[in-house]
Amino acid sequence: MSGFMSSVDQRTNIVGQNRLELLMFRLQGSQPYGINVFKVREVIQCPELSGLPGANPNVRGIAHLRGVPVTVIDLSQATGGKRIEDLSHAFILVTEYNRNTQGFLVGGVDRIVNVNWEQILPPPHGAGKSHYLTAVTEVDKKLVQIIDVEKVFSEISPVDETVSESVKEKSKDLAVQNLTVLVADDSAVARNQVKRALSTVGIHVETVNDGRMALDWLKAKANELGGDIAQAVPLMISDIEMPEMDGYTLTAEVKKDDQLKHIHIILHSSLSGVFNEAMVRKVGADQFIAKFHPDELVSAVQKWMRAG
Repeated sequence: MSGFMSSVDQRTNIVGQNRLELLMFRLQGSQPYGINVFKVREVIQCPELSGLPGANPNVRGIAHLRGVPVTVIDLSQATGGKRIEDLSHAFILVTEYNRNTQGFLVGGVDRIVNVNWEQILPPPHGAGKSHYLTAVTEVDKKLVQIIDVEKVFSEISPVDETVSESVKEKSKDLAVQNLTVLVADDSAVARNQVKRALSTVGIHVETVNDGRMALDWLKAKANELGGDIAQAVPLMISDIEMPEMDGYTLTAEVKKDDQLKHIHIILHSSLSGVFNEAMVRKVGADQFIAKFHPDELVSAVQKWMRAG
């Protein structure tokens, strides 16, 4: 798997085409799982791990990668499965995610597949609220499960969701009455984080679960209002990875629609790797922010709502 990451230009060729490359892996047994290649910096065979006293039970230790310590999370154990015992045959997915570099311990790594986001579907109804799936897809007639890593992180290392008083103060002269910010994210954890942060400064938020739902919501609002809706919905905050339609494709669709194109768009994603700035420019988004820093997000919202 070494050297599987291609150049930025090659990767950005799929932007706006509603496609993604999925690295398939296993935890225990033969059940396939997937992770977006954009999150993965490298895949390595599990080295010897150093202990980390007092850490969360799902943290297996620290891997020293070229002199840099990286926390390693047992992804099977963290999602309610059995602990991965045989480290001699295990792998670590080294990821850049939520502003941090961390490793996910997995039982095995298979291959990379190129799929359409329309093939990535929400978890089935009736799965309850305690599951760790953010989406599912089918590859070679097998169901591939995509794990809600944001939920895993929120349980292992909860983020501070407090908006500082100095940032709140800057909203006092911001006229937000009758304005709505649309938030599109397939992770319930992420949707609620954004909604709570913006609610503290009096901003009304509507939430949807994926890009397709966001585009349908915006078009319905445009029909309701009879034209350009930027005066009523000046801003959309969108995740990048979402079932059925990703954030890049959503942005491109919004920007080419005469009734929607004046809406400012913040791409707000846990994908904090090197590719995002090129991608943001390519699809026409206004800003990229890596999840999740409440002051930075609220400050950006204030900026774009003032921009009109």
